[in-house]
Amino acid sequence: MNSTLRVLLTGASGFIGRQVLRQLQDAGIDTVVAGRSRPEGYTGYFIEADLLEIDSANIIVQNAKASHLVHLAWYAEHVQYWTSTLNFRWVDASVRLVESFCAAGGSKIVAAGSCAEYDWTFNICHEDHTPLNPATLYGAAKDATRRLLEAVCRNHSASLVWARVFAAYGLGEDSRRLIPALVEVFQGNKPPFGVNANSYRDFLNVNDVANGFLHLITSNATGTFNIASGQPIQISNIVEAIANSFQRDPRIILDLSTERPGEPEILIGSNQKLKELGWKPTVSITEYIRNTIECSKNTKSIV
Repeated sequence: MNSTLRVLLTGASGFIGRQVLRQLQDAGIDTVVAGRSRPEGYTGYFIEADLLEIDSANIIVQNAKASHLVHLAWYAEHVQYWTSTLNFRWVDASVRLVESFCAAGGSKIVAAGSCAEYDWTFNICHEDHTPLNPATLYGAAKDATRRLLEAVCRNHSASLVWARVFAAYGLGEDSRRLIPALVEVFQGNKPPFGVNANSYRDFLNVNDVANGFLHLITSNATGTFNIASGQPIQISNIVEAIANSFQRDPRIILDLSTERPGEPEILIGSNQKLKELGWKPTVSITEYIRNTIECSKNTKSIV
């Protein structure tokens, strides 16, 4: 147990945040959670607060007395987050929180960015030389937040790690996301829908994503890092893997599939910088799909 490290965690009730909280606890790291509602099953120190309220940042920081901050909270309603004007409010809330945290003597911040910040025409994204040219409001808001947090941390001589997350999947994800939605289709519980079948994406299990954040908060890392698998997988291969597991015909999805304007053909993240910290992905997407489907067959529901 690291007795000198105390982490303030936001977004702990979210898809990624739940796993980050679990791994912080498993590592014996003193953790304070702040948010609108206590995470399910969490019995530790909790500060009830709405980060979007103007006075919340100072209250949270004063009560938490943390040395490190992991900031994951953001608006994440499925699909809608790409264009929602709530992104503006989260830029402001994030800057206020980090300013308050630094002013109170906080030493290190790890904040969640996104692959949406990159120029998607470059296909393979490297932290230090792929241009940033967000194609969405969400991506622009994340990029703006990074720039502002860098300035705040420089003013206070605090360390900042900006972690760009690629396509996370796994236990607890929104049922409308690709893998659980496809499972529902091939179970016969949902009508078929089209996907961008020929595109390649970087899928990383949420447990590996959370472990990336754990490495970033417990190391001396600073700067920008991708949290990515580094391994391209074609969407059609995911469709086929799920269909075959149910002994169904993947063409009920693939025949509906078309290219989507504005979406890149290839979007992959280099993960070499994170690997240099000792991190490595441990869950393969094909293994996860197989195990998830076996569970869904046994329980009649999606895991």
